[in-house]
Amino acid sequence: MSDDIALLTAGALLRHYRHGSLSPVEVTRAALDRIERLNGAVKAFIFVDAEGALAAAKESERRWRDGRPLGLVDGVPTTVKDVVVAAGWTTRFGSLTSEPDNPSPHDGPSVARLRAQGAVLLGLTASPEFGWKGLTDSPLAGITRNPWDLSRTPGGSSGGAAGAAALGMGALHIGTDGGGSIRIPAGLSGVFGLKPAFGRVAAFPFSPFGTVSHVGPMARSVEDLALMLTVMAGPDPRDPHSLPASHQDYRVGLEAGLAGLKIGFSPDLGFVRVDPEVAAAVAQAVETLADLGATVETVEPPFEAPLETFHTHWFAGAARRLSLVPEDKRRLCDPAFREIAAIGGTYSLAQYQQAMADREDLQRAMRAFHQDYDLLATPSVAIPAFEAGLEVPEGSGLERWTEWAGFSYPFNLTQQPACSLPCGLTAAGLPIGLQLVGPRYDDALVLRAARAFETTRPFQAPPKPSLR
Repeated sequence: MSDDIALLTAGALLRHYRHGSLSPVEVTRAALDRIERLNGAVKAFIFVDAEGALAAAKESERRWRDGRPLGLVDGVPTTVKDVVVAAGWTTRFGSLTSEPDNPSPHDGPSVARLRAQGAVLLGLTASPEFGWKGLTDSPLAGITRNPWDLSRTPGGSSGGAAGAAALGMGALHIGTDGGGSIRIPAGLSGVFGLKPAFGRVAAFPFSPFGTVSHVGPMARSVEDLALMLTVMAGPDPRDPHSLPASHQDYRVGLEAGLAGLKIGFSPDLGFVRVDPEVAAAVAQAVETLADLGATVETVEPPFEAPLETFHTHWFAGAARRLSLVPEDKRRLCDPAFREIAAIGGTYSLAQYQQAMADREDLQRAMRAFHQDYDLLATPSVAIPAFEAGLEVPEGSGLERWTEWAGFSYPFNLTQQPACSLPCGLTAAGLPIGLQLVGPRYDDALVLRAARAFETTRPFQAPPKPSLR
């Protein structure tokens, strides 16, 4: 029964709380039990605050018993990625260069909003160093593993959050996405993840990678993504990029379906080499979108490969972040992170400004695309999960993670909302993801379409829930 409770969605938990059929304490204990049993195998968490979580759950239980829940997520077990700060916890950013005992005096905006509405915070989930790549291994925490196959990567950089979500170690999970870091692990680990429109969820401290980085939700259902975004969205005076308050409830209209929507499908964006099993599963998923009432057309790629543009933004951000590390500690950093930082340090101001101009061209191209199409559909990730601990698949001839992540980073440059949804499994039983990209600021439309698709392909738990 404990495992069954741990795999309930936040929406289901809240309905149980209202009816008195479950308590936040029971649920938190179930989540902590899963963490104790499973985390040693997957390394999804770098820190667990069991005592604090149970204390918060008891307070939540009292509020529900009195009929006065604190907010929309009162009593729901929630995790925080180890690049987001939470009061009283030491965020390590996946780095040996961080101070091991340096608790934050304040919550980051997303954590503050969830805590204010009663979320029970469980702990910090694993990230690569400074969230620099689409995988989850770091000098600090070692290798985080895929819950479907421990020999494979869960993706990243929010791979700890994805593993925790897949295995019922919490219901709601804060992720970040600077080049696919929510959508890549959601796709490779078989869960749901949303990169909201840039600025929808305020951030502080601000990412060293700048205005490509978004904060967003990961969960086991689209309803939970919508719930989480409803709570997290809004401005914060510490984030000058945060959008004005809309007071939108993203659960409203979630069941409106796909009728009347026009979706453009790009199987490869014109420059991404796609694994045949991934291509077949995503093509079938797109047929499902049409069966659900959307008009779907295969489209020409709306832009050319923006890899150099992204690298200029990303590598320059890495150079800036490394410059903040004391010189005598830099040898402790991930060698590959130091490599990209060294490249980033060679860019001239003129090169960076050119990348900004190229980014604006990309944004214009997508705005023009959405004059004709409501949504863009693509694979979430071009390949299934590969061997854990590697940046690229062995024997692939690739050099950097960005070369297999071509479906995700373009939409960090454009700052559009984009969601990854489970849409099938490979013959080896590894998850495949479908990506839906919406017009800038229209998070609600992405969630609505994602929910319609979810009715045909709901979350499926990994087949080995008793991993050790």
